[in-house]
This record gives sequence, C-alpha cells and structure tokens, in this order.
Amino acid sequence: MKPEPDTAPRDTTEVSRLFKLVPLVQTGRIVRSCRALPVSTPAIEDFRRVVLKVGSALLVDRARGRLRHAWLAALAEDIAELHAGGVDVVVVSSGAIALGRTVLGLPPGVLRLEESQASAAVGQIALARHWTEALGHHDIVAGQILVTPKDTEERRRYLNARATVQKLLEVRAVPVVNENDTVATVEIRYGDNDRLAARVATMIGADVLVLFSDIDGLYTAPPHTDPAARHLAVIDRITPEIEAMAGGPASELSRGGMRTKVEAAKIAVSGGTHMVIADGRGKNPLRAIREGGRCSWFLSGSTPTAARKTWIAGALEPSGTLVIDDGAARALQSGASLLPVGVTAVEGAFGKGDAVLIRDRSGRLLGRGLVGFDSGEARRIIGRPSREIEGLLGYSGRAEIVHRDDLATAGSFDPI
Repeated sequence: MKPEPDTAPRDTTEVSRLFKLVPLVQTGRIVRSCRALPVSTPAIEDFRRVVLKVGSALLVDRARGRLRHAWLAALAEDIAELHAGGVDVVVVSSGAIALGRTVLGLPPGVLRLEESQASAAVGQIALARHWTEALGHHDIVAGQILVTPKDTEERRRYLNARATVQKLLEVRAVPVVNENDTVATVEIRYGDNDRLAARVATMIGADVLVLFSDIDGLYTAPPHTDPAARHLAVIDRITPEIEAMAGGPASELSRGGMRTKVEAAKIAVSGGTHMVIADGRGKNPLRAIREGGRCSWFLSGSTPTAARKTWIAGALEPSGTLVIDDGAARALQSGASLLPVGVTAVEGAFGKGDAVLIRDRSGRLLGRGLVGFDSGEARRIIGRPSREIEGLLGYSGRAEIVHRDDLATAGSFDPI
C-alpha cells in the first residue's frame, strides 16, 4: 500500500512565509548557499508537529559501543523546549542493535541475521530506558513503539499504529519509534530508519521531519573528497540530478546514507511534510537549527491536509456508499464531519478505514471519505445520535462515521 498522507493543522502563516522566501535566492530549482538565505527562514517551533530521527552513529559512541549520555541529555533539553511550547514531538530512534551487540560482546563487523535480532532484543530494552530517563528529567513521558514496514503499509495495522501515536501525542507524551529488528527478516538487512521516519511523519501528518546526520545537509558532491562541492540549503523539487548527488555507503553502526535520506525526502514531501537534514554531532542539535545553523531543507509543495485529501480522492477504490439526508449534505458542504444521525442508508460491504462514496438521496455524488466503522456496524448506528453508539455497539467508538479530515468533497476529484 502506498504510504498514506495524514493531516495535522499547520501554521499557514508560517508556511506562506516559507514559500515566499524560496525564490529569492534560487539558482534554477536549488538554493545554493545557506548564508544567502534571509534571516527569517522556517522556524521549527512555529510548526505544530515535528518528527526527529536520531541515528545509531550519533546516539552510540562507535569506539566504545556505549550510549553518548551527554549528547542525549542535550537533545532531550531541545525536545523539552519544543514540547513546552505546545509542539507535538515524535522521535524515531535507532541504536538498539548498536547497544545490544556491545552488551552481548559481539565482535566488530557485519552481523548475521540471528546476531542482529539477538542484539536488538537486548538493545531495545536499554534504548527505551535511556530515552525514558532523558525525557523524564523534564517531566515528559516517553512511549516506545516498535514497528515494521507492514505497520505503515497494511491498512488495518496502519490505522492501529496511527491511533496509538495520536493518543500518545494527545496525552502529551513523546512517542519513541524504532523498527522492530527483533522479528524483522528482510527489513533488518535492508531497512533504515530514515525512510521509516518519513513514513511515520506522513502517517501522523507531521509538518516537518528532521533527520540528524553526521553532515550538515546535501552537497553537490561528497565534500570530504571534492573541495568544489557546494552545499544545498533548500531543495524545492527532487530531480534526477538531486538523486544523483546522494551517495556513499553507510557506516557499520548506521545503515542509512545520504541516498536513503533523499529517498526519505521523496516520501515526506509527497505527503505534505517538509524535511530537514542537519548535522547532529554537536550538543543541542535541534537548538542549532533554530538558531540558524546550516542544514538542507526539502520543501513540500503541499500540506499534510491537502495531500491526504488528494490521496483519498484519487488513490483509493471505494468499497461502498453512504446515503445521507439534506441536513447532513449541507453540513458537509460547510466543512463538517458526517455523523451517523445524518446517514439514511448503507450500501455495500466495507471495513473500518475503507473508502466509501457519499451521495444524497437523489444519487448525486457529494464526496469520498474513509469510514470509521465497518458496514455491519454502520447499519446499526445510522440515523441515531452519536451518544447512543456505545449502547448500540457495546464499545465507545468515534462520534463521526466519516471525520472531516478523512473527507474529500466533490469537485476535488472526477465523479464516478
């Protein structure tokens, strides 16, 4: 399944300001110098939802195979500053295998699959403890989420993963996500948390994804071998030329390289999420970005809300139809959600989260949406107030049969 764009309100004033700045210093489609950017570049704290990706090479001391406690403590300070300002923060953290292999005394070099899985089993416990302690110093609760690619690609598991992250953010916790290397097979050899972070970012409708690396962004060539390499501060379109600039193998501790970061950017920007590549080696790396430190911004031409509605409108095959009354039709046209009380009939068989058509009694197509109940449940609750859902179904479900964030109204797609 193609990764689903999601929605989270974005500061539209900030986004408008961001896009007005870009053409000022472009050469072709690429801004060539960070120093040439205006002072008022995008501000991380002005976004509502931020995903931070932390790699093993930053979190773990390569020589000793141990956690860099001072570095993690400084990053936790950065997170606490954003968190105190009302920003939702999600962390995608590598490091479990790197920590676990040290505990198990495994030698340097490439690990066999079973060695990687054993290292992950030991390291995940240690990694979760370190994040809990670091964030706990700032009275922030950390919640561990272990995922595999199927959790962001299979519809049912996707919905469950998204709901879990959303609930943690709702209660002001910081989800710490990692690939579940203990049970992964192919993923453990070829997976990377750059692309996982991009999938998580689009899944939850993040405004911006920050990838911390051992380099301050994308260059036209490897800067350590080519003195003529130029830093790219802003990339507003990922072209074959941009993809060709990304290269270089990953380190023993880190499975990701610049190529995977550009691939992650393609996932992020297609879902309406901006992405930043920044040098994370120093203390307080997030604060460094906020203070104007050099980095590379990959700009999305959309927003999470718009990308999600486009996806709903054009990328999904409807599984059924909801017929609604005139009052519900007027409510939809004004931007409201569809409540069960306004539905008069259910046609077809569908599951929770499937796409459905929404029509009025005359058959006129009003929109497409993702339904919050399966067809059997929907038939039991239509025409009834939302407060009666628990009594009718035996559990407390959502109030809306189609939430407005999961709805694309007619006019945004070609009628069937």
